[in-house]
Amino acid sequence: MPNYELMVIFTPVLSEEEYKAAQKKFTTLLTDNGGEIVHENAWGLKSLAYPIQKKTTGLYWVLEYTAPSDFNEKLKTQLLRDESVLRHMFTVLDKYAVEYNSKRKRGVITANEKAEVSNA
Repeated sequence: MPNYELMVIFTPVLSEEEYKAAQKKFTTLLTDNGGEIVHENAWGLKSLAYPIQKKTTGLYWVLEYTAPSDFNEKLKTQLLRDESVLRHMFTVLDKYAVEYNSKRKRGVITANEKAEVSNA
């Protein structure tokens, strides 16, 4: 199964419980349809680059997962129907992105980070 990354921006008016419930809703949908969560990261409240629906902040959530390729259409439909979702974006991860993400999770310093440290 291919690896994907999903970034969702939820409306900032959600309470902490509603934010967690929204995340749970989409992870449950994923696991119920044969997918598997690789990594989940709730970034929390961040400023938006431009206003969306007159909101200047949003609650960010990033999910890395594996799933059958037909699952993304089901997930997209659910994301579009959910009023708490301001924006979402799917990315198909190639083998290099998967390797990079796994190194980051383990805390291994990558070549780009080494270059940034030496330039500083």
